[in-house]
Amino acid sequence: MTKIDLLGRRKFITGLGVAAGAAMVAPAMAVSEKATGVKWDEEFEIVIIGSGFAGLAAAIEAKKLGAKDVHIFEKMSYFGGNSAINGGLFAAPQTPMQKKEGVDDSVERMVADQMKAGRGIADEALLRHVAEHAVEALQMTLDAGSEYHPYLQQLGGHSVARTYQTTVSCGAGITQPLLKKCRDLGVKTHNRAKFEGFLVGEKGEVLGVKMRQNYHFEEDQPGKVINVRAKRGVIMATGGFAQNVNLRMAQDPTLTAEVGCTNAPGATGEGMYEMFRLGAVPVHLAHIQSGPWASPDEGGFGYVSNYSIYNFPHSMAVNRLTGKRFMNEIADRKTRADAELSCRDEQGNPYPPLLITSYKDSKKHPNTKKVIKYNVGWKFDSVEELASHFNVPVKALKDQIAEYNQYVKSGDDKQFGKNMTKAAGKYIEAPFTVVRLWPKVHYCQGGVQITTKAEVKDSFTGQAITGLFAAGEVCGGIHGVSRLGSCSIPECMVMGMTAARSMMNA
Repeated sequence: MTKIDLLGRRKFITGLGVAAGAAMVAPAMAVSEKATGVKWDEEFEIVIIGSGFAGLAAAIEAKKLGAKDVHIFEKMSYFGGNSAINGGLFAAPQTPMQKKEGVDDSVERMVADQMKAGRGIADEALLRHVAEHAVEALQMTLDAGSEYHPYLQQLGGHSVARTYQTTVSCGAGITQPLLKKCRDLGVKTHNRAKFEGFLVGEKGEVLGVKMRQNYHFEEDQPGKVINVRAKRGVIMATGGFAQNVNLRMAQDPTLTAEVGCTNAPGATGEGMYEMFRLGAVPVHLAHIQSGPWASPDEGGFGYVSNYSIYNFPHSMAVNRLTGKRFMNEIADRKTRADAELSCRDEQGNPYPPLLITSYKDSKKHPNTKKVIKYNVGWKFDSVEELASHFNVPVKALKDQIAEYNQYVKSGDDKQFGKNMTKAAGKYIEAPFTVVRLWPKVHYCQGGVQITTKAEVKDSFTGQAITGLFAAGEVCGGIHGVSRLGSCSIPECMVMGMTAARSMMNA
């Protein structure tokens, strides 16, 4: 088989700064080829690469629209990818729970909140498309059996409460029901199946994929590579690249291997690379988001992240050196992560700040018991005990608590302009629960450019690459500089559903 000419002249990987200096150890590069003369080992109607929110939603929607032969391929030994370990937080406007709680929301308002966080470079058309169909995606999870807490949360950067969270407080509360639904509908699922490249026609159209069977992550692989024909097309739902240290350092040299990451180990970006080699447009790769709710006292996403997300609206974050607040606790993620990174000791070393909450309010979230049990959070009976443990100036801390409680009473935060709606009646008072905060690499805003039909755009023609669709974190430019929390699940699912609709209506 002859290598396709386009792959030689489209030097996108060099443009990313990887081949031009950073040694590329992993992931192993996929290589696309012309399909001329290829012997097809399998032929399926729809091929989906990746088994997270986007891939599962695409498969379900395709089956609902009449697809007979849908196959999901997952490179890891388990299904769900990074989606299974995320926070299980789902934002949507005009939901039944909003109506029940009297929350005034709209598609326009959700889009406006995201555009503000995107700092002027988010894709309004895509954000609007997702917001308009978010309730449909939420309903898909409910129909599959997902269960949510009976209350809404207001996450940072959102102007109203619009976020559902699974009762298990992680994404598996959605991926597992969706996976079961897929299988009930007859979707075929394949694990340990690694994408090795596209097989393309004479005009550059995607005809199929090469898949390595019996793949074991980060090991030398003897598994056989098979050629799979995709009659309606291929949906790439392969996620982000936060675990690809070389690529993220090419965008931001400070994001070394020493910087924590909340992602599953398989988030390495091979699918994205290969779409670039085909000619897909790289968008916003340098915008890599860190989660301001993470803890330096545990690995990965951990227990503290969901604990903090729930408690930020009625908690107080303080700099340990001063005993004073230093940020709006529900600002957008980038604003808070930058503020936390500025908390340093006299020598300039990281000095993780504290999130202080009244135990009576924090205990309403199931993770509170876990953060205390596993020693990644603390419970104190007095301000003096808290201040002594973390070497915080006690008088300054007492003064700050008193000042903050006045803002709770008045509903007006004169320090940082925090929206105090969810803090009403929730004063900072003993006993306290406390966690330490420090950002971790969490989400890649960058990826391939897509249309509102989930088509992958070609950088040379500006048109869609025939037979190729993408959904989820592998896509770039949607959120701009900073993605609001709980907006990734609706994006992944809506665009996965959209890809299936585009295929089936073609």
